Amino acid sequence: MPTTHICDLAIVGGGLAGGLIALALAKKRPGLDVRIVEGSASIGGNHLWSFFASDIDEGNRWIVAPLISYGWTQYDIAFPAYTRTLKSPYYSIESERLDTVVRATLPPGALMTGRKVLAAGPTAVVLADGDRIEAKGVIDARGPGDLSLLDLGWQKFIGMEFALDEPHGVDHPIVMDATVPQIDGYRFVYTLPFSATRLFVEDTYYSDTPDLHRPKPGSGSNADPIAERVLDYAAAHGWQTQHIVREESGVLPVTMGGDFEAYWQSGGNKVAKAGMRAGLFHPTTGYSLPDAVRMAALIATASDLSGAGLHALTHDYARRTWKARGFYRMLDKMLFRAADPEERYRVLERFYRLDPQLVRRFYAGRSTLFDKVRVLSGKPPVTIPRAMRAIGLLRSAKS
Repeated sequence: MPTTHICDLAIVGGGLAGGLIALALAKKRPGLDVRIVEGSASIGGNHLWSFFASDIDEGNRWIVAPLISYGWTQYDIAFPAYTRTLKSPYYSIESERLDTVVRATLPPGALMTGRKVLAAGPTAVVLADGDRIEAKGVIDARGPGDLSLLDLGWQKFIGMEFALDEPHGVDHPIVMDATVPQIDGYRFVYTLPFSATRLFVEDTYYSDTPDLHRPKPGSGSNADPIAERVLDYAAAHGWQTQHIVREESGVLPVTMGGDFEAYWQSGGNKVAKAGMRAGLFHPTTGYSLPDAVRMAALIATASDLSGAGLHALTHDYARRTWKARGFYRMLDKMLFRAADPEERYRVLERFYRLDPQLVRRFYAGRSTLFDKVRVLSGKPPVTIPRAMRAIGLLRSAKS
């Protein structure tokens, strides 16, 4: 017989955004009856999230501190004409760690995993098995809304964690190695040393399409060109692998424009939202962790956790954030539409010659006016007419 579950707050979606909100509330509002409703068996899925220390406000670091799996004090970047080591603390969180901490922190019964959601409203959630959750407030954090409402490029990747026969000799991350052949847009390889014989290697593309071209189960095809490039990269560096510990792949949106209100509505009318569903991700990197931390901190200190109050809080915050990030969307247009795909790396190569503090503020989504002027000043890596056409200041010859 169907059951109605009663609680103060229901979080629909147990990914990064939902997990962080639950953890923040458990710390700041321990008496609150919170439920996380997740379709899979675990919290966080199969992901690795990385961030710079400067991405997180000092007052909010308590939210992520228990989750950190690995940390380093510096990282490298490499381009055909320029290499650099930047002194900046860098951290990674494994989804398994998020799952462990959430389970240890929340009381029994708070996690409703393996439960498919049919519908979510401001104060109610309907489950596929007939059960229903009645809450004072609901937050939908199930992933993106209708991305077709946004003007997008794509960041797509396949990453593998290797167990090696011998030490790899890498002592800090290589966040961008763009010395590799430029294929399908701007391509770089990302490397994280987890231990002397554990290494995570990810092949990343800033591409015009979201296609990963992975073989479909049962298709009989073994062709997986991006995965093969990861293996080739490891072999070229002499990293002899015992086995692949884990693998992940993903596609992140790189935002050039779109209708924020339409996108918000596509994720549910009058329902509070968080994470990708709220449009809270960096327009250029596609990363959502810094915004997820900020949203968790905001909700944990909110005075009104009703359905209407949460909707107003999350919508207004997401709307302000979208409006404040027009500069990044403009840069994305220049990257995707003013630079030939095989030449896009030059834009990033020039960017990484700038002041390290500017780079940190860029990743955090906190660029100052001076930063914006500095990024656009000097000799650009794309032609002025093409840049102007890309951002809509000059009509193309075909228009």
